[in-house]
Amino acid sequence: MCGRFDRHTPIPWVAGAYFGITEPVESGSARYNIAPGTSISTVRQEDEDVEFPLMQWGFRPSWAGDEAPRPINARAERVATSRFFSHAFQHKRCLIPADGWFEWLTTAHGKQPYYITDPSQRDQDVLFFAGIYSGNAVAGLSVAILTEPAAPNLRPIHNRQPVVLDPASRYDWLDPGIVERTEIKRVTRRLDPERLDSWPVTPRMNRPDYEDPAIIEPVDGKLDA
Repeated sequence: MCGRFDRHTPIPWVAGAYFGITEPVESGSARYNIAPGTSISTVRQEDEDVEFPLMQWGFRPSWAGDEAPRPINARAERVATSRFFSHAFQHKRCLIPADGWFEWLTTAHGKQPYYITDPSQRDQDVLFFAGIYSGNAVAGLSVAILTEPAAPNLRPIHNRQPVVLDPASRYDWLDPGIVERTEIKRVTRRLDPERLDSWPVTPRMNRPDYEDPAIIEPVDGKLDA
């Protein structure tokens, strides 16, 4: 799953480096401990334009009532057939830029948080989580991150992970003209999971209000369930 992540790379840099956009975009501050229910930076395509709106992390279809759940994740295995998610999967796909995410390993001493990222990234670079969204700029936008079974190198920490896309498929994933399930799957390419690594981080990050760049630095610990 993905219940907490980090995005400190500036969104204007993402807009320029990956989408060739140089005019001002919503920047937002660096966030090292992003929690569900907050507004997060996203990338979507409307007609021919790539946009960078803020969306509430907690998906709710526009037809659902106020009492409907607001899931933060959507299982990739079911998203195309779920009544709750299928329309968004066909027509409202987005990207969530992130530098990494957190998972918790259950140990004999309690739950130890781990940070997962691509350590080969340059000083400014990002991962792209696959997302789906609902709503509009007037009523508000909400988003969920797609998840899938964890890659073998991450499975000892948690059995699921975000769908991390190869940046080369970013335009195909965003393309609102691609709506057929088989075609979406064909053009969706994952980042090589061997590029991802993990290390234990401070338990202070368990508090959603704890924001500090040191939150992603390794601490003493070992992966022992």
